[in-house]
Amino acid sequence: MRYFVSAGEASGDLHGGALLEAIGKLDAGAEFVFLGGDEMARSAGHEPLVHYREMAYMGFSEVLRNLGKVLGNLKRAKEEIARFRPDAVILIDYPSFNLKLARYAYGLGIPVYYYISPKIWAWKEWRVKDIRRYCRKVLSILPFEVEFYGKHGMAVQYVGNPSVEEVSRREAALPSREDFFKKWNLPADRPLLALVPGSRMGEIRNNLPVMEEVARRFPQFQPVIAGAPGIDDGVYGQYSSYPVVEGATFELVRNAGCALVTSGTATLETALLGTPQVVCYRGSGSKLFHDIMKHVIKCPFVSLPNLIAGKEVVPELLMHMCNPDRVSLELSKILPGTAGRDEMLRGYARMRGRLGNSDAAATAAAAIVSDM
Repeated sequence: MRYFVSAGEASGDLHGGALLEAIGKLDAGAEFVFLGGDEMARSAGHEPLVHYREMAYMGFSEVLRNLGKVLGNLKRAKEEIARFRPDAVILIDYPSFNLKLARYAYGLGIPVYYYISPKIWAWKEWRVKDIRRYCRKVLSILPFEVEFYGKHGMAVQYVGNPSVEEVSRREAALPSREDFFKKWNLPADRPLLALVPGSRMGEIRNNLPVMEEVARRFPQFQPVIAGAPGIDDGVYGQYSSYPVVEGATFELVRNAGCALVTSGTATLETALLGTPQVVCYRGSGSKLFHDIMKHVIKCPFVSLPNLIAGKEVVPELLMHMCNPDRVSLELSKILPGTAGRDEMLRGYARMRGRLGNSDAAATAAAAIVSDM
């Protein structure tokens, strides 16, 4: 059978690669056309129609500046769907672009599946109308989404969370703690404090100065910055004097005593690794913006560990609350030997139990192939 798969950023490419590989194991004659990157290319055995590097524009102003490219990519994708006539269109997050493809494919009578759906339960809930109209099924990686889509009358299946398998696989292959400290020339006599300021320039600019100030208040730790792919070390040097490890966030967090983590998927991975954390997101730092967003965002939490557990497991310090005093207070509550640390680890266990052990890509692939 023929499959058209659309992923518009690096994380989508990673999950898309695993999905294509899983489909290929079930459907020996599978043919793929895809928008994605190197991971999907490796699984498909050929290059993408459009690489996500030409698609990953975030925010209104960036999209506006690159509107010609965005529209060109959309046109090219639609033309290929019409030419290729796939048996299924599979969308991976990236809603502004992918929902337009969903509408187009639906108009051609092609079934559409959404794997890793957009976080419309947090905001832009109105998009559920398009998903319900154009998509045959949502293949969810977050267990609480089953209730959300179910109440909107959608076919939805929780397939497991890919981070569970990814963390387990990578953790088994980690070098020893001693080798990690030796490789990065870190002092072995002090516990590490992992500073994970995000992967985008704006996140680093806003979050790292706060993390830097907090780290200075805890001299018993050796603070180390998790360097994101594609970000030059000099960027971190503008905001901090602490050492940077590049391409080793996973190892750093696993070997850290505590972590300060910018809100995102990294908070879930940190929880799965069992490292106590404080979730930070400085953004503009505006109290007014924070108060406005409280009325816009439709869920009680923003971090994945809390959303999955259904209760506060990790502290979330957002916008104006993400300041050195508040972050320091929360960090002090989860130091070794504290009751807060033990409580957080129990919360991690609750979250892990809710995620289950399903192989997300394999389960999603089976759901798609068996449905056609």
